[in-house]
Amino acid sequence: MYPERYQERYGYWRPIVRSSIDKFLKCGNLKEGFARVRCPDCKEEFFVAFSCRQRSCCPSCDQKRALLLAHRLNEEVFADVPHRQWVFTIPKRLRVYFRFDRSLLGKLCRAAYDTVCDVFRLEIGGDSGIPAMVGAVQTFGDLIHWHSHIHAVVAEGVFTESGHFVHIPDIGKHRAEKFWQERVFALLLDAHKINDEIIGNMRTWKHSGFSVDNSVRIERGDKSGMQRLIEYISRCPFSLARMVSQTDDGKILYRASHPNCIPFPLSGDKTLMKGVPRNFEMFDPLDFLAEVTQHIPNKGEHQIRYYGQYSNKKRGLQEKKKPKIEPVAGMPEPDTPYRRKCKMTWAALIKSVFEAMH
Repeated sequence: MYPERYQERYGYWRPIVRSSIDKFLKCGNLKEGFARVRCPDCKEEFFVAFSCRQRSCCPSCDQKRALLLAHRLNEEVFADVPHRQWVFTIPKRLRVYFRFDRSLLGKLCRAAYDTVCDVFRLEIGGDSGIPAMVGAVQTFGDLIHWHSHIHAVVAEGVFTESGHFVHIPDIGKHRAEKFWQERVFALLLDAHKINDEIIGNMRTWKHSGFSVDNSVRIERGDKSGMQRLIEYISRCPFSLARMVSQTDDGKILYRASHPNCIPFPLSGDKTLMKGVPRNFEMFDPLDFLAEVTQHIPNKGEHQIRYYGQYSNKKRGLQEKKKPKIEPVAGMPEPDTPYRRKCKMTWAALIKSVFEAMH
């Protein structure tokens, strides 16, 4: 039914949707294969079913991936400095271009980093420092509708060429929004999605629809707070806990985490809430599947991106500068990246899971 019912709204059928869902249906099913785990001491044994490892369609595998990402960023990527969460959003009028051309999502994340560079360049009065950012591309809102935006973890300052950190605590948010707006306009204009007439019209809007928020701060050394933040920005688009699979008329009821309203400040301490005052959405089962599966990324489409001081190139150069330790007889073999990854995948992940359960 997809071509006649959903193609106009969601674009052409992407084969990755079918292959991801087919694998998801086998996730955790012992009939599809398992590992047999046996303790050599107490002789207890049990089966562990194979997982599907699919992105943005399996809440279980996405949670495991988020835990691994949080551990890796905390241990291997992030410097021991304070960070902030930056959230970059765009107007509804422009989001449709990113739905039908997913290659623009990576460029949107790059535009977010360029905005961070513009802001810090203004603060320090030049290009004497390098920002550090890890960006996460998100395509979903609280009610799983299409909402392309960027979550980023940004060091609260810049790094010099020698690696010295320069702390910059106060950032002007209103200036960041202006830089962000211009970067997105330039991106879509260069991609021939909009023209100067559309840009001119949008500049006259009272509320531009562009937003940059960096109010969430993670203190230096707060690894648990950083882990919660990373799990949040890399989470699965939908939650099984919020889904009621059947209503009296056969619909899918999906709950949001909070009412879908927008606060508008008034005089004094008063605030007016505008928007749709509800925290749920009703779906026909097929509509629900179409809405959820639009968030599945294409093969090779990166959702986590590294920039500036945290880029792969920069970290690789820093790794080469470290002095090499010559092996000595009797000393344990030094950890290799592969061995560290194995330890992270098993020991650290199990520790994270059981601490969360307790």
